[in-house]
Amino acid sequence: MKMSAWLLAAVPALMFAGAAAQTPPKGAAPVKPATPAATKSQPAAPTKMVLEPRAMDLLKAASARLAAAKSMAFTATVGYEYPSQLGPSILYTVRYDVTMQRPDKLRVMTPGDGPASEFYYAGKTMMAFAPKENLVAVADAPPTTDGALKAAFDSADIYYPFTDLIVADPAAALTDGTILAFYIGPSDMVGGVKTEMVAWANPAVFLQIWIGADDKLPRRVRAVYSADPASLRHEMDLSNWQIDSAIPADVFASDKAKAAQHIKFDRPANAPPPAVNALRKAKPAAPVQPAAK
Repeated sequence: MKMSAWLLAAVPALMFAGAAAQTPPKGAAPVKPATPAATKSQPAAPTKMVLEPRAMDLLKAASARLAAAKSMAFTATVGYEYPSQLGPSILYTVRYDVTMQRPDKLRVMTPGDGPASEFYYAGKTMMAFAPKENLVAVADAPPTTDGALKAAFDSADIYYPFTDLIVADPAAALTDGTILAFYIGPSDMVGGVKTEMVAWANPAVFLQIWIGADDKLPRRVRAVYSADPASLRHEMDLSNWQIDSAIPADVFASDKAKAAQHIKFDRPANAPPPAVNALRKAKPAAPVQPAAK
């Protein structure tokens, strides 16, 4: 951004300097500017789509580590960019404190830049709770976490950006449809651990992931959706990993939520669609007109 600003500031100065250099001294005959040689524009060579074995092996190793976990807990801190009327995007941040136990238990606590929420799933029912409003929605749920996540999305637009990491088969969720994958290099800058950076893409999204070099756990994921004309970025940092730790049974329920005022488990009437859909439907904002002087 600083480099872009510097270039924008430098362009008028360079144009002015160029014009001054072409101005003849007083009394001298005007100099006819040279006619620039015609240039032939060459179309850019298409990018070759490759699946580098090293990149695919790292994605599969991370998927295998997640799939083998009988339980896990982690924190996902997600930054979402949204378009503004001024043009530059605005960033919103949401934190998800996630606890899950295979095959049929999940809790997601969501504070952030917006209303707090809690989600509980314990095998037979799922419960969405808004603590500030003291409202709860309860519904029957399928007998697996994968099924419950799909049911929550289909019936109430409840979507979590880390879903692909906690399903039964993360490898299929992460790599199916991959058309590009390449190894970027090592990094020590994320989560205080050594990571390996990989980029990969399918026709819908381009992603970059930082995978722990030793534990093979994902530490950061960055995504840009191909159908988004503004190329807004989503970034998710993953921290506080606990794999196969003992989890008390009462974690997946809440007496306070059960006692709240019950409402229908349904799509919010006036809420925006989930972030993944918002990206794909995003349109460039109309330019802001300057105020009349």
